[in-house]
Amino acid sequence: MAVAVRMRKIGKLAKKRFYFRIGVINEQKNRDGRVIEDIGSYEPAKKEDNFKIDLGRYEYWRQKGAVISPTIKSMIKKINKGK
Repeated sequence: MAVAVRMRKIGKLAKKRFYFRIGVINEQKNRDGRVIEDIGSYEPAKKEDNFKIDLGRYEYWRQKGAVISPTIKSMIKKINKGK
């Protein structure tokens, strides 16, 4: 089973304000399908500190061969620059 780390849309908090969960999903399922594990969240309406990722679980799934989406890769780069 091939898995991917990607974002899925949860819903609207208000008009045009979306909220996303970062999860490990079976690659053949659709974007908002059933997840294997949630590892973070992303709220684009916030200006600062708008995403959280459990780096331990991210590394675990990456080592297992999960495909990482480009958006998640850019978030990880931002986290690593801050350290």
